[in-house]
Amino acid sequence: MDRYGFNIRTRTGQRVENISIMAESREHAERRLRQMYQKCEVVDCHTQAAAREADALDVASVIARLSASDPLRPLAAVRAPISADKAGAR
Repeated sequence: MDRYGFNIRTRTGQRVENISIMAESREHAERRLRQMYQKCEVVDCHTQAAAREADALDVASVIARLSASDPLRPLAAVRAPISADKAGAR
């Protein structure tokens, strides 16, 4: 799937820019665009190849990043100690 970016002029003459639609082809993208904006005029269209799902989620690189990051401090070390001499303490 590719990402198609459209700049259009609506039927009332208003200009709308940066409408992004994911589709298999430009024809499918324009069909979906015209469902939202009937009788619009496409001023400009640019295509950007979308990252494949396998590229976007590489398990080995996620594990490498997690193991290289600083470990989180335990939650008990973050909390302040509760004082027994507060008003209303039992």
